[in-house]
Amino acid sequence: MAAKGTIGILTGGGDVPGLNPAIRAVTVRALREGYRVIGIRRGWAGLVELIPDREADNSGSFQELSEDIVNRAARTGGTFLHSSRTRPSHLPAANMPAHLRESYAEEVNDVTPAVLNNIEFLGLDYLIPIGGDDTLSYGYRLHTEGIKVVAIPKTMDNDVPGTDYCIGFGTCVTRTIELAHTLRTSAGSHERFLVIEVFGRYAGYSALLPAMAGAADRCVIPEVDFDVEHLTELLVYDRNRHSSKYSVVLISEGAKVAGEGSMSFLGSEKDQYGHAKLGGIGARVGSELKRLSSKYNNGKRINVVNQRLGYLVRCGAPDALDCIVPMAFGNLALDLILDGVSGQLVNIHDGIYGSTSLECVNAPHKVVDVERFYNKERLRPSYLSFDNVPLFVMTAD
Repeated sequence: MAAKGTIGILTGGGDVPGLNPAIRAVTVRALREGYRVIGIRRGWAGLVELIPDREADNSGSFQELSEDIVNRAARTGGTFLHSSRTRPSHLPAANMPAHLRESYAEEVNDVTPAVLNNIEFLGLDYLIPIGGDDTLSYGYRLHTEGIKVVAIPKTMDNDVPGTDYCIGFGTCVTRTIELAHTLRTSAGSHERFLVIEVFGRYAGYSALLPAMAGAADRCVIPEVDFDVEHLTELLVYDRNRHSSKYSVVLISEGAKVAGEGSMSFLGSEKDQYGHAKLGGIGARVGSELKRLSSKYNNGKRINVVNQRLGYLVRCGAPDALDCIVPMAFGNLALDLILDGVSGQLVNIHDGIYGSTSLECVNAPHKVVDVERFYNKERLRPSYLSFDNVPLFVMTAD
């Protein structure tokens, strides 16, 4: 039987648990509805590097998906299609595939015409990108070029506009809570401050939600610049009230010290979306806490256990939520395709599954509503009324 059409699916940006379950959900439903499914490898790089020639070896750029392939992959974390941070609208000459070099000779190139040609070559009727706002912003670009796009949001930071929840966030929160509680044994044994650096470039959800659930005494988020000396005073207060003489703070990687106005970076190199790699704020703050602690602890210095969680919260298998939500998102995407709808982002809003215009990914990042959920003076969550709030408390509104 001839297929109803061909659906392409890709994953871009950082890996998160839940990507493989999303790929599985799309593929299984699509195949059963009579579609053919193509997995684009390495995000947008697959559509840039593909050679539109039937004789060429394009196994590194795409593969046809079956139920057997995706069923096995869905039991694991990461993305078996692999990922990249390739940005076809801003492709550096150094990343230009050999077969495109004659056509694109600038230092930075927009190779969208080549991407459109490769989508036609593959015979894709619909494209489903799974990613954060960077990956999805290029998906929106393709939508404006006439490609039928239905997008699925994922990111540890949970900061994609238009949705309350992004794939990967649940596992991030779960792991952060588990690891914070595990690290307490060392902090308590040595009567130290425990400083944990977590994800969160622009939004503090991955620090605030675990703190709200009891993983830390204090949390520092990107939305509010903080004073290290004030944090020191608070942590000494918390430590002195604890029977094991330790206290815990979660620090978002994008947090900024008051008066400095900039984030902490691991080097100056930037990716194709203009982002330098964040990291180091936890170590900086830990050193300052140690230096300042004697001022608030009767002249006695307090040492620090410092841990950057990094890939520990994004590797391995997804938690239950990041198995269930990707399943629902994948089926939502197929619902839209079967209805002939495109240019949409599947989402959760106020705890209800649905979709919204993909154009929303070009809006400013979704961030914590500080007035409702964060006590700026005490550097910790605010616990207001929980009546009629959704599962993860904070919404995209």
